[in-house]
Amino acid sequence: MLIALVLPVVCYIIIKKYSDETVTVPGHFIVDSVTTRTIKGKEISDTIWHKIPDFSFTNQLGQQISLKDLEGKIIVADFFFTHCPTICPAMTRNMKRLQESIMNSQTVGDRRPDFIQFLSFSIDPERDSVPALKKWADRYQIDPGAWWLLTGDKKKIYDLALNDMKIFVEDGHEIDTNFIHTDHFVLIDRNHSIRGRPGQAYHGLDTASLAQLSQDIIFLTLEKDRTKKGFLAGKLEMIAIVMLLTMIGVGLLLLMFRKKTDK
Repeated sequence: MLIALVLPVVCYIIIKKYSDETVTVPGHFIVDSVTTRTIKGKEISDTIWHKIPDFSFTNQLGQQISLKDLEGKIIVADFFFTHCPTICPAMTRNMKRLQESIMNSQTVGDRRPDFIQFLSFSIDPERDSVPALKKWADRYQIDPGAWWLLTGDKKKIYDLALNDMKIFVEDGHEIDTNFIHTDHFVLIDRNHSIRGRPGQAYHGLDTASLAQLSQDIIFLTLEKDRTKKGFLAGKLEMIAIVMLLTMIGVGLLLLMFRKKTDK
């Protein structure tokens, strides 16, 4: 009887330990600050992760878009320009493949996933007007509901790339071949923090890197919101121990009762 009662608790502890060790979600990268506090004599450090600040840009449909429009969504972002003669067409095609692979996982109902949004920021906003972005979107058959091509204030776009996403871009003084920008895709979680794997950027031209990005998007969809703790958060182990002790106590009482009845 004791074995039957204890076995579920033991299985729970083993499965939880195994899952914690094998499933690793993409980590945070940019730290804003670290605070230290003491609780019951124990020093605890809290890391404040950098969040993408709110922005306002214009998409290929001429709509004003802000980060507030993406509350609760995972974001995949990159930087491009429509006069790009090198990597931008390939990056756009690969972004489209990534988007379609996620769309194809929706087997019932609306096939457009509502948990993710794709963003492509122009690093040449002076020439990338709304009509230019619309032409590019039409060329690659981009779904305007799931993927926004954005243009706007040049300084704000460059600040977003350099300071908030830590993506290297450089103004080429309106000469196409001198525009320097990265092939990185940026993964942003529901709390607007940059996520990824240590020492591994998501390269928009590398199939293995894109496969990892696709997997990490799924991991983020399964990640619990750490800012909203459930009623049992942090208490499961204690509950398991209490249950185990209770079961042992019940077993001992039954054993004592049996001895008395045998007499």
